[in-house]
Amino acid sequence: MAVSRIRKKRAGAEVETGVDTKLHVESVTAGELTWINIEEPTRLETDYLAQSYPFHPLDLDDCLSRIQRPKIDVYDDYLFLVFHFPVFNPEARVTTSSQVSVFIGQGYLITLHKGDLKPLVKLFNQCQTDEEIREEHFGQGSGYLLYRVVDRLVDYCIPILNKIGVNIEEVEDNIFSESMRGTVREISALRRDVISFRRIIWPMRAVIGSMEPKIRRFTPMEMEVYFGDMTDHVDKLWDALDEYKEIIEGLSDTHDSLATNRTNEVVRVLTTIATILLPLTVVASLYGMNIPLPFQNSPFSFVLVFVVWIVIACGMLYFFRRKRWI
Repeated sequence: MAVSRIRKKRAGAEVETGVDTKLHVESVTAGELTWINIEEPTRLETDYLAQSYPFHPLDLDDCLSRIQRPKIDVYDDYLFLVFHFPVFNPEARVTTSSQVSVFIGQGYLITLHKGDLKPLVKLFNQCQTDEEIREEHFGQGSGYLLYRVVDRLVDYCIPILNKIGVNIEEVEDNIFSESMRGTVREISALRRDVISFRRIIWPMRAVIGSMEPKIRRFTPMEMEVYFGDMTDHVDKLWDALDEYKEIIEGLSDTHDSLATNRTNEVVRVLTTIATILLPLTVVASLYGMNIPLPFQNSPFSFVLVFVVWIVIACGMLYFFRRKRWI
């Protein structure tokens, strides 16, 4: 295995960063803690982990699966965790799920993911290049480092949720505008986003809520307050998604009501026009018959028929107004 490494001395502690030139494996080591980050893992990377760590083969297989549910598996020497976090595609305007698999043990943290979670990639790069951030995150053991990673990913959910909120406001404005084209599609896209988001957050609540007692052995810090705060953030996300779900259902009902009302208005106008034209058509048909009719040869017959049309139309309009049909 060819690995390029850089070693530095920082305040008496050795810092080591490495990149495997054959595998998608990056690492940063500060003191006695190593963080290994693997983007787009394949069988080569999991075989490397199997040779270097005492991980169960089923856990390594789960790292390559895209359909694993969030979970925590507890072993004597390590924990295996699976998380799902939302990723928003601005072009397709759809929220999808991205999986992060984590191995945590005494002195190491290993993360495996597709590379589309920008906060995780950014944090790892910062730990590689920024001494202050590295000391802040690596100084309290692998349990504290895991907390910082998950906390940043939870915070990453907030901008995605806010974007959904902005889209909901835009749909609210479009519903009451004159043009409602595309509104049904926008409501359907929002409903799909919220449903997808809820499917991601719901199982994650249970995993994050049960993490603190399981990682105590990997950090000297008291983490109950920290995980309590993170659990509160996840609960707030869930509450906001519940609220958005109700708003979208209300918008859908409102849109259906407005569309039905506008259709009824159009039908009412067309019915009024057809009703007014009906007697006029009868009069015109009578004078189009090839039989003798009163005033047929009169030079004023056209004027007479036209006046009759106007009187009938005005009379019917007046009648409709009195009945408040129009």
